[in-house]
Amino acid sequence: MQTAARKAGQPSRAELRRIVTAIVIGNGFVAYDFTVYSFSAVVIGNLFFPSSNPASSLLRSLATFGAGFVMRPLGAIMIGHIADSRGRKAGLTASLTLMTLGTWLIACLPGYASIGPAATVLMVLARLIQGLAAGGEIGPASASLMESVAYRHRCFMVSWRGASQGAAAFAAALVGASTTALLSPAAMHSWGWRIPFVLGGLIGPVGWYLRRRMPAAAPLQRARLSPRRMFTEYPRPLVCGLLMMAAPSVGIYLTVFYMPAYLVRTLHRPAAISLLTACLSGLVILVVTPLVARAADRCASRKTLQYAALVASLSAAWPAFWALTHGVGDVAALAIITAYVALAVNNAGPSSVLMMEAFPLHRRAAGLSVIYSFGVVLVGGFSPFLVTWLINRTGDPMVPAWYLMAATLLTLIGLRAFPEAKSPDACLACAPQPPA
Repeated sequence: MQTAARKAGQPSRAELRRIVTAIVIGNGFVAYDFTVYSFSAVVIGNLFFPSSNPASSLLRSLATFGAGFVMRPLGAIMIGHIADSRGRKAGLTASLTLMTLGTWLIACLPGYASIGPAATVLMVLARLIQGLAAGGEIGPASASLMESVAYRHRCFMVSWRGASQGAAAFAAALVGASTTALLSPAAMHSWGWRIPFVLGGLIGPVGWYLRRRMPAAAPLQRARLSPRRMFTEYPRPLVCGLLMMAAPSVGIYLTVFYMPAYLVRTLHRPAAISLLTACLSGLVILVVTPLVARAADRCASRKTLQYAALVASLSAAWPAFWALTHGVGDVAALAIITAYVALAVNNAGPSSVLMMEAFPLHRRAAGLSVIYSFGVVLVGGFSPFLVTWLINRTGDPMVPAWYLMAATLLTLIGLRAFPEAKSPDACLACAPQPPA
């Protein structure tokens, strides 16, 4: 069987295990380090963005969380191009190195009380470095997974990149919940908030070592790449892909990473319960995403299960948040949130494969990275900040539901218009178009 796999250009079982382990652990680390900030947003706001108004400090902290997304498109272009021209391994190693640097900077950074405005500037700089790394991670990781297996297993294999993000959310929330439960508020404010970042920084070298040991594929074409050229050559996949990113990016950042702050500050629920929701949500993503992807591999179209999931989550958004804002118990709230996450954040496998199959091999990593990064910047990354601002302005706790519903509608529009390859080797972005 190994001989047949090698003849088909696929890695052996041992090599496949090394590839999957390196990518999943590394991607989980990148996702953990980029998003763990959100679970410490309140404390970071007080320490690095002090204000007489606690809401103002939180908004500035969330804006800095969103600032990391500003660099993601640049990371997508730079690291995606490295992965497409010098090999997937080179791009994956670059993203992990940058993320480790940004994480250690946050972990060791003195607060505003110690070094004044420099603390604020350096915190923003650290988030920009993390954003650069995160922007270049998704494309090379997904392309490496997809290219390591046969066509009929692509969705399932790529889904482990999305599942690793669920594992990262689970780990980040678990560390946050544990430190909150075990440490006093004074200790958390003084040094406890650094623990999640130190743990992430320690994992970084492990992921870097695993990726350095990955089998290296032959470098691809070394063609010049720029955002303008990408959008000129592949306009339809990129524009439709940007729309498709609305629901998944808003879904994960509102229902997983923003949810603890929403439950505590808006709905006045206990902090321990709010972080538990993020733990359970991450666990649900870890379990459900591969199951949905395995089913998607058996469908004739990559779009079938995506339509079903989007319609279900669109229908459930308003009832779910209505129940949360009308006093259901904590246990019921946990069940509602995790059930909604299972519906709304489960399409990482089929959606990523659908997007990558629309690009040629030498543009695949950069293409997905650009879609993912620009999509997250436009609609997902700043959603916690915008929702918090809208709630403060309107006093309506149902704002997250309306935001999620609007994002889901955009994704349905993008999915409907996205070109779908009908054969394993088809590339719609580079295929000649029939005459009108």
